[in-house]
Amino acid sequence: MGLLDRNDAPGEHAPSWYAESAHDFPRLLPLEESRRADVVIVGGGFTGLSAALHLAERGAEVVLLDAHRVGWGASGRNGGQVGVGQRVDQPDLERMIGLEAARAAWEIGRDAALLVRRLVMHHSIKCDLRTGLLYVNHRKRYDADSEAMADHMARVYGHHDVQYIPPAEMPRLLGAEGISGGTYDALGAHLHPLDYAHGLAHAAMKAGARLHEMSRVRSVETGKVTLASGAEVTADRVILACNGYHDGLVGEVAARVMPINNYVVATEPLREAEAHALIPSDAAVADSRFVVNYFRLSSDHRLLFGGGESYGDAFPADIRALVRPRMEKLFPSLRGVKLTHAWGGTLGITRTRLPMVEEVAPGVVSAGGYSGSGVAMGTMMGKVLAQLHLGDPARFEVMRSLPRPAFPGGPRFRRPTLVAAMLAAQLRDAL
Repeated sequence: MGLLDRNDAPGEHAPSWYAESAHDFPRLLPLEESRRADVVIVGGGFTGLSAALHLAERGAEVVLLDAHRVGWGASGRNGGQVGVGQRVDQPDLERMIGLEAARAAWEIGRDAALLVRRLVMHHSIKCDLRTGLLYVNHRKRYDADSEAMADHMARVYGHHDVQYIPPAEMPRLLGAEGISGGTYDALGAHLHPLDYAHGLAHAAMKAGARLHEMSRVRSVETGKVTLASGAEVTADRVILACNGYHDGLVGEVAARVMPINNYVVATEPLREAEAHALIPSDAAVADSRFVVNYFRLSSDHRLLFGGGESYGDAFPADIRALVRPRMEKLFPSLRGVKLTHAWGGTLGITRTRLPMVEEVAPGVVSAGGYSGSGVAMGTMMGKVLAQLHLGDPARFEVMRSLPRPAFPGGPRFRRPTLVAAMLAAQLRDAL
């Protein structure tokens, strides 16, 4: 049993607050007959939907296939944070690949956040888009790095939307315990991810893309995908947009993108004043732990809190018990609060935390491994793969050149190696 089947009912969204509160979206018919297209896309998350939209708007004939529902995977159940830049801090990226290449990657990551905003506005997507990302330090020793980072981004990249927040000023932005300083990025944002995915799907279909749910792909090869039903789609190009749910469909992707599980809870609706006291800035927040805590307020004054990871196929039996202690440590006032929803999801990570963007076979391209930055980067990579098909490979080549080595140990031993590394990182978090 693979990740597509292990933890969720077929064709049903995870039992999340997002699924309960999302605007109505129709069930789409499965693909039952073989057909021809210019491009066939496997996966109906942000990457696949963005690719379908950008291709269809330029007149390409597009077929998109999803094994369950549009937005069913990580795209419909994540923290909703619209990050800015790459998942790796720019000074670290400069040391990895040099300033010129790092600058090109930064511009793509910056434009990813802008692209999300433009799509929401242009297509009138109702997804509760709000401004602000707050990155906070759980240890004072990280404050100097945060201050230097904000200065570096302004001086070297002209990114003046990010500012350092010293510890004395943090309470006006965040009411959490055990937090020192951090940075606030006004270009970042947060949104209802499932509504955003549905909005992209509506826009893609309006542009002429054909989207099919409950259409599982069994195999991929140059010029063709074959469904479990036996139907085939032949196309000039195949786009793989599966991220953590690739289930070993293509070995090159499986070697470099590792699925891990992360968890989110939603509190009952809080009094407006109580919710405001938790996050006065109304920003989305992520902390400096290796296993990140991330949280924000919903439109109905709930705290949506994500944290905790697991590395096997199965989700824990009691997600609330896993996440609640992390939440209550930061927000003691929420001890004993009712958690109305708890859900898990699978995301794709790479060793370097940089996306895995590659032509994995002639005419078969893949993007994934966003390592927690998929709202913005998934949207942008969909556009980048569309541009590649339309004759503009520049940004594809930038992303393709980023280092994303294979996980050591091969299919049999890579997961134990990852678990050992994660446990060591969690020990560092506690120091």
